[in-house]
Amino acid sequence: MRSATVSTRADLVPWIAAATLACAGAPTLAAQEPIAWGAEPQFHTFSIAAIDPETGEVGTAVTTRVPCVGNGVPWVRQGVGAVATQAFTRVEYGQELLDLLAAGVPADEALRRATAADPRASRRQVGVIGLDGTKGQHTGDSTSQWAGHRAGATYVTQGNLLEGPEVLAAVAERFEATVGSGRHLADRLIDALWAGQQAGGDARKGRLQSAAVVVADAREGMSRRPDGITAHINVCEHPTPVAELRRIYDAISSTLGYRELHEVAGNDVWQLRVMLHALGRYRPELDSIALSRETRVYSEELIEAVEAFRADEGLSTGRSGSPRGLVDQDTVDRLWRALEQAGLDVEVRRRMRDVTRVRR
Repeated sequence: MRSATVSTRADLVPWIAAATLACAGAPTLAAQEPIAWGAEPQFHTFSIAAIDPETGEVGTAVTTRVPCVGNGVPWVRQGVGAVATQAFTRVEYGQELLDLLAAGVPADEALRRATAADPRASRRQVGVIGLDGTKGQHTGDSTSQWAGHRAGATYVTQGNLLEGPEVLAAVAERFEATVGSGRHLADRLIDALWAGQQAGGDARKGRLQSAAVVVADAREGMSRRPDGITAHINVCEHPTPVAELRRIYDAISSTLGYRELHEVAGNDVWQLRVMLHALGRYRPELDSIALSRETRVYSEELIEAVEAFRADEGLSTGRSGSPRGLVDQDTVDRLWRALEQAGLDVEVRRRMRDVTRVRR
């Protein structure tokens, strides 16, 4: 695992349910502000802002116990970088820091300038990362209970009013573990957020409430929008917002596993063919499985391949009472495990990238 730099304030230890919304660019957020924000939004939360040097994607993911966190904390700009502005949130930091990055100012210097001009900097928490790899983080002395930040080569993660440093450690470790995995940045960010939630997350017990992920991709054809936004999922209110973030992402990207398969058609059926082919269990005489109308249909031949795989895994089959060709989450997990054990998972994920890409 890559080494990470860590900074904390140990002395202060004693956001339809899902929507895709337009991101950066609006000078005011008043039209989308929940009444619960009050006079000044306070996002006691944890987040991760990151880049993917291989694809040029930039993104931010965040979750908190306040509604509509995606309307205030995450800011991204294609080809430039990503920002998370939280605690006693000054939303203006988002555009200001991205403007400075776009002008060629390194992230740490951009943040230093911004906080130096802010009389309430001691109550703010901000993380910023440029596509050039420069990073800046600020955790004010008067933010909350446990607060701190941590950084790695391609990300910054920060949180306040958390259970402790183990939350950010889990976010960082999970994000670093997916470097070079062939997974989209949004997918990796949600995964990292979930790890932080599982490690304790917000110190306030009771209801969870909102989560969001925003990613921009400057490559031509990757987004239908001029601002390059690809994934923008904003779970404004939900009892398990990070889990809902994952469910929405998997559904809109048609990622294999988001539904059970039995004699249906879709891109996820093609993904199933690709996985079984890589394992030598479907059409091994072919060099590859092309995406076509025929390969998107759950055929009898493919059903038989699934039945054989389930039988070899000790799972129930059509002969033992299950629907023939059942592909549930357990089957998907076992397919990926088999690919990982064979050292084929990264290659297969890369093969699937274009089909599962979210283009808004």
